[in-house]
Parts: sequence; structure tokens; C-alpha cells
Amino acid sequence: MVPSELAEPPSTLPTVGTNLTDLTLKKKRVTVRELGGCMGPIWASYFNDCSTVIFMVDSANIAQVSSSCIQLLSVLSAEALCRASVLILFNKIDMPCTMSLIEIKSLFRMDDIISSATQPITTLELSARSGQGLQEVLSWLESITVK
Repeated sequence: MVPSELAEPPSTLPTVGTNLTDLTLKKKRVTVRELGGCMGPIWASYFNDCSTVIFMVDSANIAQVSSSCIQLLSVLSAEALCRASVLILFNKIDMPCTMSLIEIKSLFRMDDIISSATQPITTLELSARSGQGLQEVLSWLESITVK
């Protein structure tokens, strides 16, 4: 079933711990480890075997923008991730109170972050609930993992 066929959007909850998911992209197995935001203080213990980072930002929660930016800067400055490919997802674009991509990039000072980072950084918009933008995320992931 594709997300657009759902009668009601699925309920979602923030990740509290960690989840592991295996994906197969063009016959290559990729393990995705999802770390909840509340685990921020120990994220670095998971960085050693990491080649790719997908960092999700709640675009509908303006109160969390500054803490999300601080967490992102902490991730980008980690020595173990200095060569990791980074995808920053601005989630909840389907919500009526979501900031525009221009607004949130401005608040994050994304141009400054991208120009000073050692990693290649890509930004995309997404609605995890509806699936809008998910194909672009999978295409990005496939392009950097399957070579």
C-alpha cells in the first residue's frame, strides 16, 4: 500500500530509543539506525561505523529550531563523521503551521553551515506522515550507497 491510499494518516510518535531497519537498494543491503532526539547526549557513541547521516528537523516546531541547529552542529563537528554524507530533512511540510524552506534555512543559517562543513550536505523537504518527498530521500540514499 502506498501512503496516498491510506484512509487516515498513521499515528506517529517521536523515537525514544533506537531502531534498526534494513533496506535493500539495488541489491545492496543498507542498515539504518534511527536515534531518537532524546538520545542526543550519547549519539557520538554510534558514529564510528557511520558513513551517512540523515538528520531530521521538525519544521512545524519553531520552539525546537535552535536546539535542532545546535544538535546538527554537534553532529557535523564530530571527527568520526568528517567524511560522512549528510542529508538534512525538513519534516512535516504537510502541516499548516510549517515554516517555509526559505524561512527554516535562514533560521538555521544553512548556507553558512554548508560552506563551513567538511561533509557534503543535501537538504530536502519531507512529510513522513504522507510520504511526500520520500522518493527523493530514497533516491539520495541510493545514489550515495550504491556505486
